[in-house]
Amino acid sequence: MKNDLDSKFLLRVFDKIRQEGRKTDDKYRLNGIVAFTDLDGYTLFVEDAQVKLQFGFHNQYHYDYPSESAFEQFEKKLKEIDQKY
Repeated sequence: MKNDLDSKFLLRVFDKIRQEGRKTDDKYRLNGIVAFTDLDGYTLFVEDAQVKLQFGFHNQYHYDYPSESAFEQFEKKLKEIDQKY
């Protein structure tokens, strides 16, 4: 499974979700994606119903997903947000 993450891409999408998304309980929602940070703001969380991505200090990240197709759909949603907003 390919899990190469472009940190600039993720940070750009995270910012677009924060700018354009709906805020509820310190979480931002846009096009089926939820984005939020931990209390200190050093770790970002980006997730949908099936995939969870944790992105932290020094560009370390961890994905959690049930299948390759779920991961591909998650990536597709992030790319759509990047292109649309």
